[in-house]
Amino acid sequence: MKKIKIQHTDLEIAPINFGGNVFGWTLDEQKSFEILDKFVGAGFNFIDTADTYSWWVNGKGGQSEEIIGKWLKNRGNRNDIVLATKVGSETKEHGFDISRKHILKSADESLQRLGVDQIDLYYTHFDDNVTPVEETLSAYDELIKAGKVRFIAASNISPERLIESFDSAEKNGLPRYVALQPHYNLVERSRFENDYAPIAETYGLSVFPYWSLAAGFLTGKYRTEADFDNTARGGGIKKYFDDKGKRVLKALDMVAEKYDTKQATVALAWLLAKPLVTAPIVSATSASQLETLFAAPKLPLDAEDIGLLNEASK
Repeated sequence: MKKIKIQHTDLEIAPINFGGNVFGWTLDEQKSFEILDKFVGAGFNFIDTADTYSWWVNGKGGQSEEIIGKWLKNRGNRNDIVLATKVGSETKEHGFDISRKHILKSADESLQRLGVDQIDLYYTHFDDNVTPVEETLSAYDELIKAGKVRFIAASNISPERLIESFDSAEKNGLPRYVALQPHYNLVERSRFENDYAPIAETYGLSVFPYWSLAAGFLTGKYRTEADFDNTARGGGIKKYFDDKGKRVLKALDMVAEKYDTKQATVALAWLLAKPLVTAPIVSATSASQLETLFAAPKLPLDAEDIGLLNEASK
């Protein structure tokens, strides 16, 4: 499979980023190993997790990193994987925190759980909006110089603080973010396209959208009010079942039928057709779901398809 280089790095990835939030939550260790084996076996190599996954299970998190770490050790394939994790998220034990003290402590804990010497891509997961950006970047600088982190990236940071981070990095000779992980999909477009896309273009950021399938809404399996009541995620995605959401589902149906493929495959292919998007983040809990993801990079949507999806999702 053709690999893509993450901007400003020597990291080469296949164009789907597996979201490890399911490890230790909806997938136990054995099932996680099976999914990871299939993902890598199909030629993909980019795995995303966070120090707090899955805090909603035990109040602390760390399960996802531990499972990935055991898998890497068992399979002996660390050098074949581009590994991303994050710092700064809120848990029951602490609030959002990107202070130097928290970053340095959390990085060591993540390295221990993952069983690795170095994190390829280390994200600011959430901004605490208090810590000076120079302090945060200086902490990352320490980690990079110590060989514990290779490159840094940003997720839930305001456009203003993101730009301030780039200014501080240039002014103070500190590491700069090389990638952005925004909330972006067919039913969540405006925030990224209006506020973040110009920043990504200006600073040459690779873009890895999270919730690429809108927590499952864009798979097309939710078609009636009752469908949302029969799933744990129903309450969170029912908001999408409005006029726009229904238009998007109809457009996905049309394109999926045209290519004899799944709606989720089309939704991911739409993201991949965006010039700024490098690799959507998406999870799977079964072999059939994985096949849906694997098909997306092979689906070349034409201008008519993209126009139809763009119009429906306006």
